[in-house]
Amino acid sequence: MGFLDGLRRVDYAALAMTLALGSAGGAVALALHLPLALLLGSLLVTAVIAAAGWRPFGRAVLLPVKLRSAFVPVIGVSIGGAFTPEVVGQAGAWWPSLLALGLFLPLAHATGYLVYRMGGLPRLESFFGSVPGGLIETVQMGEEAGGDVRLMTVLQFLRLILTIIFVPLIFMVLTGGAVGSASGTAMPAATVPLTAQEVAVLLAAGASGLWIGRLVRLPAAIMTGPILFSAVAHATGLVHGVPPAWLVGVTQVVVGCGLGARFAGADRRMLARAVPLAVANAVLALGITFAFARGLAPLTGEPVAAVFLAFAPGGLAEMSLIALSLQMSVVYVTVHHVLRIVLSVMMAKGARRWIG
Repeated sequence: MGFLDGLRRVDYAALAMTLALGSAGGAVALALHLPLALLLGSLLVTAVIAAAGWRPFGRAVLLPVKLRSAFVPVIGVSIGGAFTPEVVGQAGAWWPSLLALGLFLPLAHATGYLVYRMGGLPRLESFFGSVPGGLIETVQMGEEAGGDVRLMTVLQFLRLILTIIFVPLIFMVLTGGAVGSASGTAMPAATVPLTAQEVAVLLAAGASGLWIGRLVRLPAAIMTGPILFSAVAHATGLVHGVPPAWLVGVTQVVVGCGLGARFAGADRRMLARAVPLAVANAVLALGITFAFARGLAPLTGEPVAAVFLAFAPGGLAEMSLIALSLQMSVVYVTVHHVLRIVLSVMMAKGARRWIG
């Protein structure tokens, strides 16, 4: 009933306008051959409109969190199709980079903390706003410690969004081509026609994975639950294909609009103060990421670009979308990001006493 009641309270005219604006932004980005065009185009258009306080057609930008949550499992189900025996057999070679996360995360966190402190932000907000993962959990911890929820939320969202913007641009330089295609994110299994039975299996994998993942409190359950159930369905031969490229493309637009809409009602003075510091933090964090990627690639057998993507401190869903788009080490990237979120939250909890 809670989900249905939430749907009844939605301003559907505002939602339709938001999705239309996001789709238009994605279409323009595609025409300009920008990387990860559908996600970035929809994000930038809706974020600018929301942050500026504009009301096109008399409606504010809006995208309910529950709608975004309904689409994110599509990414998880798609990633599950990449869990082949060959890929799983390579996992034993990943231990150097998995261990290296234990060094990378405190280094990235400390760098962000120093950037925000040197920029004049309060100690508590600087600490929780610079945690390189676990946005919801770290903001909640900061609120319990007495921090400014608005500032910490803005800093964490800027970390996520700036990483999403910068990483595809960096990949365009590293790989010589744009991330994503006009047809949306694709992978080889997306070309396999799905039968009605396979569609039902994938829907069940997404829904059951999300429900059970939350029930047993999996980290990032909205992604990891569907990934696990989809992986089992593919491994047992119940299904051979994955969600079609057009559906993942729609997911990109919904995710982009959802991120952009979060800037509605944001304090412009706070944004003006936080954005330059967040840009500096993102640039330094990605510089550290690239250094780790260069050093770890020979040890893991993965290309530098894959290790870079596995360490980039963006969102799990968004970084996985880029991995899908590049058809590059999807499982490797996803496993590292799940561990990044878990370790980030654990390290932040452990350091709460130090920060007071």
